[in-house]
Amino acid sequence: MTKKPYLFVLALCFVLPALLFAGGNQESENSGKSLEIFSWWTAGGEAEGLQAMLDVFHEKYPDIEIINATVAGGAGTNAKAVLATRMQGGNPPDAFQVHAGHELIDTWVVSGYMEPVTFILKENGWMDKFPKDVIDIISYKGEVYSIPVNVHRSNVMWYNPKLFKDNGLEPPKNMDEFFTVAEKLKAAGVTPLALGDTNGWPATHLLESVILASTGPEKYRQLWERKVSWSDPDVQEALENYAKMMNYTNSDHAALTNMDAAGYVAEGKAAMNVMGDWVAGYYKSQDYTQGVDWDWMPTPGTQGNFIMLSDSFGLAKNAPNRENVIKWLEVCASKEGQDAFNPIKGSIPSRIDGDRSKYDAYLNAAMDDFASNEIVPSVAHGAAVSEAWITKINDIMSVFTTDLDVKKATIEFQAVADRYAPK
Repeated sequence: MTKKPYLFVLALCFVLPALLFAGGNQESENSGKSLEIFSWWTAGGEAEGLQAMLDVFHEKYPDIEIINATVAGGAGTNAKAVLATRMQGGNPPDAFQVHAGHELIDTWVVSGYMEPVTFILKENGWMDKFPKDVIDIISYKGEVYSIPVNVHRSNVMWYNPKLFKDNGLEPPKNMDEFFTVAEKLKAAGVTPLALGDTNGWPATHLLESVILASTGPEKYRQLWERKVSWSDPDVQEALENYAKMMNYTNSDHAALTNMDAAGYVAEGKAAMNVMGDWVAGYYKSQDYTQGVDWDWMPTPGTQGNFIMLSDSFGLAKNAPNRENVIKWLEVCASKEGQDAFNPIKGSIPSRIDGDRSKYDAYLNAAMDDFASNEIVPSVAHGAAVSEAWITKINDIMSVFTTDLDVKKATIEFQAVADRYAPK
């Protein structure tokens, strides 16, 4: 395919859905009794979790028609492209999914596309129901700009208990143990580490845990604030470790999605996988059993630390059905809404008063760790860096994962940090 036809097809992929949703918006505007909710939650666990929260909304407001406008593919990449087209064209969805942190603030708040929603939390008496760290990353100049519906943990290693038991091994707690275990598994004919990076970002997801393992939380934060150089010895160690880890991954990783790779662990095709804890929701949706088909622990070298990300919904300026959006955001912020959504999604509530009886063993452990661990923001999921910066990081990772050239990657990572880090 020549370049121009390729670009034409790519444009159709993003513009046509935008036009279709635009039609839905016009209908909503005319009726005033609709609510379009835009997200990329289409996979097992997350789609069912969203539906559970939609059911809570429908029970409260049965006369409001819900338009569940999900965009599949690319783990949000496709949805973000459609969203950008609509926002820049003056045609925002009523409510849309966005990662809390720099993805929200740098992309949509600073550029003037969003209304503050502080009044929703204050009028309902909920300001003190969310941890200060969570409120801080959704705030700009003293105003809250989105409602966080959950908290996810990025630094989780999923492993197959039977493969470890059969080979007389224990799950690794640090990077030295990881390489020792990986070598023994490889010698036994077992793929040590499942990776599914066909969408690019899972490689970055893995790297952020590897960096945290070498730098610790303070230097990890400083790296994304451009206070630490990519030539720092601890950062260099992390890049060398990542390159070495690629010797222990599945040969088909570039053709797999992140959920395919997580499935490899539960199916016994690989021993370990590093992915966020939405995998717990996926395993639950597939009837895999914790302790039998899968189990978990913090990624090697990151015990005591919690790499956090959060999904949220905001109020766009000129939302077609503003009053209905406010009703939706109140459901998102409520204990009832969060306790309907999160146990199925595989995440913990962003509120501090979730009903623990509704959550499984993994999620209760995640709540304990979130309350006691050092919290650092995820890079791969927009909490630590802007959308423009993470796009460049993902581009670098797609090449680095193949050529494993640490020196070249160091130069490229430093260049994009110099360009995009806050000054």
